[in-house]
Order: sequence, then C-alpha cells, then structure tokens
Amino acid sequence: MKCALVPRAGRVDTCERGSRYDHHARSRHQAYAPRVPARKEILQIEGREVPISNPEKVFFPQRGYTKLDLVRYYLAVAEGALRGAGGRPMALKRYVNGVEGEFFYQKRAPQARPLWMETVELKFPSGRTASEFVIRDAAQLAFIINLGCVDLHPHPVRADDLDHPDELRVDLDPVPGVPWPQVREVALLARQVLREHGLDGWPKTSGSRGIHVNVRIERRWTFQQVRAAALALAREVERRAPALATSKWWKEERHGVFLDYNQNAKDRTVASAYSVRPTPDARVSTPLSWEEVPEVDPAAFTLATVPGRFARLGDPHARIDEKAGSLEALLELSARQKREGQGDAPWPPHYEKQEDEPPRVQPSKRRRR
Repeated sequence: MKCALVPRAGRVDTCERGSRYDHHARSRHQAYAPRVPARKEILQIEGREVPISNPEKVFFPQRGYTKLDLVRYYLAVAEGALRGAGGRPMALKRYVNGVEGEFFYQKRAPQARPLWMETVELKFPSGRTASEFVIRDAAQLAFIINLGCVDLHPHPVRADDLDHPDELRVDLDPVPGVPWPQVREVALLARQVLREHGLDGWPKTSGSRGIHVNVRIERRWTFQQVRAAALALAREVERRAPALATSKWWKEERHGVFLDYNQNAKDRTVASAYSVRPTPDARVSTPLSWEEVPEVDPAAFTLATVPGRFARLGDPHARIDEKAGSLEALLELSARQKREGQGDAPWPPHYEKQEDEPPRVQPSKRRRR
C-alpha cells in the first residue's frame, strides 16, 4: 500500500506503509503537508450570515442525515420551534460527532459567539450561575444547531422573569414493556384532570417513548409551587387509574406510565416542541391536536416528514400562548392530599433536602436497615 509524502521542496516521494521509513514519512507529512481548512457553508438568515461548519458531517448514520440537513429541518419549522423554545434560557446538549457519538451538556454559552446571540444569567439550585443562550429568531436557532445541538432544552421560564415559570410540564414516561396505547390512554386522562382544574394541556410526542403535555400558566408561582401542582396532578391520575399510571419516584416501585413531576423542579429541562431526538430514525417531538392522540403513531414524525406536515397543517400549538391558566385549583388539590397524609415526594439527588420530604433511599434498601 502506497502513501504520498509532501516534502519541503514540494517533491512527491513514496514509501511502503509499514516499512522502517513509515514513521519518519508520516512525521514528514504532518510537518510539511498544507492544512486543508474545514469546509463551511454560509447561510443568510434573518439578514445575518450564519456559518455552518462541517455541513456534510453525518449526524444520523443510519439515515445518512448531515448537520446541514438538521439545520435546514429547523429552519423549515422555525416558527413552531421558537414558539416552544424562544425567549427562554436554554441548556445545550451537544452531539459534536453525531447521535452515535458521545454527547455532553453545557450550561454556559461559549465565549466565541456573535454579538447578536442573546444570553441571560441563570442561578442554579447549587448556588452557581451561568450565562445561557436565549434564542428569538431563526438565525439564532441555526447558530445553536451548528454547535452540535440535536434537540432543544429550554427552561420553563422566560428570560425577563427567571423565578416564576410560565409552563407546567407533564412528562409521561412509560416503564419498559408498557405498550404505546397505554401511554395515549394516560395522556387523555391527564387532559381530563387538567381541564377539571381549569387548565388547558397541549400534547406532543416526546420523540422517544412517551408523551409530553405542556400547560401555559400565569407567572405567579415559584418553582416549588409548580412542582407541587405537578405532583398533585400525578397523584390524582394515579388514583383514578392505578393499574395504568404511577407517581412513584423510585424505579423499583413504578409500573405503567410514570408522571415525572420532578421535571418541574428548578434547573430541569425537557426537549421542546419540534426537537429532533437522538434516535436512529431522527424522530421528532411533534405537537399534536387532542383529536390526534387516540390514534397517533410517534414513528410517523421524523426529520424527513415533519417539515411537510408543518407546511400542510401549520402548528397545532399555534394558540398555546393565548391563554395562561391558574394553578390555584391544583394547589388546593395538593393541600387536600397533604391533609390526607400524602406529604412531599422525593426530589432528585442534587437538590436540597426538603422539610417534609421522605428519605432519599430506595425502599428496598430502607427495609434492610
């Protein structure tokens, strides 16, 4: 097998790979070969130039979708994606080598960024702070995707009020083996409970195995109060359908569909509307109408199919911001549950221990003590 060398004088030599000259040859090649800059594609978006580095890098190997395919997808659904993620601080989940490579979370916005990228300083439960990106237009969205972000992870607050969420998030997470129709059934029951408590839920596929229901709320309550309302909702759904749903935090106690109330704790994020998920088929977290839920198949929504759906039907969540609901009824339900003996439920490990929280120990380990 031959390898080409580019020596200082420009003469091309050859060597046999694996020979005693091979190591020297490779070092000479590294020293003298001219560097080929990585290709960039410049997109004109919202009157701005947005460079896309390595546009031909394959991000979804099983389907062959590239980074540029991903950027173009988000531009096609930008109106809907910005409705879900726009105006909010955002954690970055970066897949710089595609979805089959390692990923990492990045809370702090990179220092190397255009002046037109907005940030806001966020304080976390640990006491630390970080400046996170806030996107408001398609150019800013494309810049985020160019960093290797496949899905979008905004916080449930707006940049102008970081202490009062405007969204309660109902995350329906089935345990392994639960059939998809059961997830849909629990989603419809969650809608019923929300409506009985004066709230409108907006469903979407998670892009994975579950369903999300987003609820716009007035910006009057703290993160702790929003989480308490989500826990009350989860317990009420479980009470009405104990064979189908659970509010139990510990995996060993779960069955059916888990309503993850802790997704409403401060610093937690969920993939937002129109996020492409890191699945082999590039599945999308797709907004739905409630009429679609009973028959919906999440496999139908991918990077390849959702832009056409968006162009034909528009965004089923186009009116989500028209009405913000009150948490008063759910908080009254929470207070009633507490009077009946249901105190707080476990928080994630890195949160401060709460006053009436049960022990943060798995029940099976607790019993052995």
